Order: sequence, then structure tokens, then C-alpha cells
Amino acid sequence: MRLWLERYVKDKYKGYDVVAVYAHAERLDRVLAKYDIINEMANGVDIQIDVLAIAKKNKNVKVFFIEAKKTQLTLRDLGQLWSYCKLVEPEEAFLMSSLGLGSLNKLLNSFKREDLLDLGDGKKIKKMRVAKWDIRTNAPDMMSMVPKI
Repeated sequence: MRLWLERYVKDKYKGYDVVAVYAHAERLDRVLAKYDIINEMANGVDIQIDVLAIAKKNKNVKVFFIEAKKTQLTLRDLGQLWSYCKLVEPEEAFLMSSLGLGSLNKLLNSFKREDLLDLGDGKKIKKMRVAKWDIRTNAPDMMSMVPKI
């Protein structure tokens, strides 16, 4: 997942210095500090992102999250990522599991509740993305991704 996220961000943000790291063992504020990034909302808060990418260009900094699960995805998993995103406001955030969308499949695909993925301050709405992680290709299954890239 780290390699995929790094490639994805490098392809999308040409001219940015990009690094992607496994960050699950350390609080987000400490990981960001290693790259000279201070995010007041993350300070002292127990946020542990599984995979973190940072794109820097001069003083412009963008962060990207992947929250990875080893079980089928649930509304609780989505809520966890949503709360992290509300505090830290990443450029993009992904929730993925190799076991699939689980109960989120019904909410997102059958009931078309993509509004559950909304992020942002109201001026610019971003969406978290949910997908099955394909262990054969080491990439998200793009057919399962909601919303599509």
C-alpha cells in the first residue's frame, strides 16, 4: 500500500517532493514532525494512520492517508477515518481491505450513500475513497472503488 500511494501521489502531483511511510506504530503528530510539519489539530491526539504520504513543494504541503483493515469494512472503520480526516484534513484519504467493502457495500453501492464519504469545510467538498485492496496486483481494485478516481 505504501508503494502504491507513493506512486499515485507522485503521478498526480508532479514537481512535488513525495514520501510515503508506514505510520501505524506512531502517533501522526510525531510522524509529521520528522518531516518538519506541524499540524496543531494532530498534536497530542492519538491518531495513527496506517500509510501516510506527504507531498511538499516550497511551503505547500499535502498529506494523504490510507487506513487499512484486515477484515471486511464496516461503518465503524469509515467513522474512524472520517474523524481523522475532520481533524487533520488530508488532500485525499482511502479506506481499504483485502477482504472487501463488507457492510459498506450495501450503504455505498445499493443505497448510493456516497454522502457518507464527504469531507471538507463546505466550500470544497472532498470524498474519502473506499476500495478492496487487490493482493495480487498490490493496488486497489478500481472496479470496487467508491467513488471512482
